[in-house]
Amino acid sequence: MAVATKRNTAAAGAASRQRSAAVKDDQKKTEAVKAPVKAPVKLKVAKSAPKPAKTKLVRDSFTMPEDEYAILGATKKACLKAGVEVKKSQLLRIGLLLLSQTETPALKKLIAELPVLKAGRPKKDRD
Repeated sequence: MAVATKRNTAAAGAASRQRSAAVKDDQKKTEAVKAPVKAPVKLKVAKSAPKPAKTKLVRDSFTMPEDEYAILGATKKACLKAGVEVKKSQLLRIGLLLLSQTETPALKKLIAELPVLKAGRPKKDRD
């Protein structure tokens, strides 16, 4: 009985190999029949003005007294009443632009009048 099983297994393996070979031949024939692939068509697009280079953004952290920080909030509310939506960072940038247009003697006077703050982060209040 063992001999008959080996023969059946060998015959099944040979039939499987023949079917695999037939499938591979069919695949080769269908590949040969396929039409050649055309190159993609490139559309001509009118060139627009070159984009300006992006400015690198810098993130920073700073400390300021509460009353000066409140001025930012009050200015923001005044802008909203006037119909202009503005962010705190925009207000700070506007302030820097105005400072850059200030004459040096006036800038020195403003700096001298500004109270000195302790450097670093304020300590957290522990309740």
